[in-house]
Amino acid sequence: MSILGSVQALAVRPLGTSAPIPVEQVQALAGTGLQGDMHAHALSPRQLLFASSHVYASLALPPHALRENLLVDIDTSRLASGTVLQVGSKATIRLMFQCEACGGLDTQRPGLSRAIGASRGMLARVLCGGRIGRGDTIRALDSGMPPWPEDWRARVALVLDAVPPGSAIEYRQLARLAGIQSSYCRAFPRVIVGLGPRYAGKAVTSQSASTLPRWDGAGLFDLF
Repeated sequence: MSILGSVQALAVRPLGTSAPIPVEQVQALAGTGLQGDMHAHALSPRQLLFASSHVYASLALPPHALRENLLVDIDTSRLASGTVLQVGSKATIRLMFQCEACGGLDTQRPGLSRAIGASRGMLARVLCGGRIGRGDTIRALDSGMPPWPEDWRARVALVLDAVPPGSAIEYRQLARLAGIQSSYCRAFPRVIVGLGPRYAGKAVTSQSASTLPRWDGAGLFDLF
């Protein structure tokens, strides 16, 4: 195992709160995320966010401006999807894809989403649970996992490829599994048509008259 860096700060954002809450340590829950955090969900590729202390320094950002869970002394823009990290003595984390610099960052500072580019941070899932504390060492494990695409359209296709034969997935669940906001659902009809005829009927709206059983995504992250 090679040492990449360490945890500089930790934060969770409970449901109903508008800002991250700093903590000295947090429990990572296998397959779910961080205990007490609003993004903890078994069927999400966005269970936690790593952000780089170097980005905070270079842009002179106020604490928690990027809404990260783990602030690390690593250049997160150079982290590769599929890499498995050990954080502390037990917790292991699977890196999924870079977090997009959405317009919401501009509420912290006008123009921040453009200035930060591809350096907002890396999204991840918890593989093995354990206690994570400030100052914990971060190591890259030798065993990796399949990478996920950076392009959200490719992630939509990846999820649709996993829909069991004779089933369909609703748009909102497709967005969750692909790691994108529900507002992207408006683009799904056009995107799915562009993927080709074999994807027709695999994704439906919640009001669809289709009688196909709905797939919730169970097992997706074991397949890909």
